[in-house]
Amino acid sequence: MRNVYYKHKVENLINISKIVTVHYFEFDPHFRTRGESHDFWELVYAVRNPVLCTANGERILLEEGEVLFHKPNEFHTLAADGAHPPDVFIISFECKSEAIRFFENRHLKLDRELRKYVYSIIDESKNTFDLPVSSPDVRKMPLAKSDSLGGLQLIKNLTEILLIQLMRTETGKVDTAAQFLLKEDYEGHITREIIAFLKANVHNTVTVDDVAANLSYTKSYLFRQFKKATGDTIMSYFLKLKIDAAKKMLREGKTSVSDIAASLAFDSPNYFSKAFKKVTGRTPLQYKSMHSKN
Repeated sequence: MRNVYYKHKVENLINISKIVTVHYFEFDPHFRTRGESHDFWELVYAVRNPVLCTANGERILLEEGEVLFHKPNEFHTLAADGAHPPDVFIISFECKSEAIRFFENRHLKLDRELRKYVYSIIDESKNTFDLPVSSPDVRKMPLAKSDSLGGLQLIKNLTEILLIQLMRTETGKVDTAAQFLLKEDYEGHITREIIAFLKANVHNTVTVDDVAANLSYTKSYLFRQFKKATGDTIMSYFLKLKIDAAKKMLREGKTSVSDIAASLAFDSPNYFSKAFKKVTGRTPLQYKSMHSKN
């Protein structure tokens, strides 16, 4: 009797279709590029010493052990900091998978396990290509004279594994394939992350810089996605969260206006009162009086 087996179709969450360039640079402390943009993805990893990057005009310090992603058609530059000679690994590739959008505007710290994948890619690249040490202008990567069997495929596979492991690390979930299939899901996830961060810090002073640093996105990207999802700016929404918290304390009637202002990190009771009235149409004392009658 012939056994019948079920065959699982393998869905490719991340599929890199082409490797464009692979570089391992050993720059001097004063190196800088003129800048470029292109229609494929680029991963930049600081191997040794920090390196200065820009993405669409925003300046980013990439510390040793950190990785930065440039999405297609994003103008970007690279420069040493003037004091330290950086070693930088860069791989650029084509990927049309919807899930790759997860890495738009991402600036991440790699833990020790994830760094192993980067060094494996570097080792395989050294065996597959004749890697230029300090020439970022190469447009066609020369293959090594005795390139390794299956070298390009291993570079592709190792890079895909690195990206998927990064997704798992950043989301804290293992089974997340469905989460990355639609752009709307990413935007909703980002908005929820921002709101959770703001709620956790409602009694603190928070800036958009703080939000961006905590979530590892650029400020401009967070601003666009949050505004699109909520109709509010991040700081306007944060103010409303503070006012909601103030309303609760005022209804409880156990805390003075001055103490509430201090608890919610307003600069002064006067500023708190003005902000409260702007949002609610009433002063804190009017709101407290109205609810004390009930």
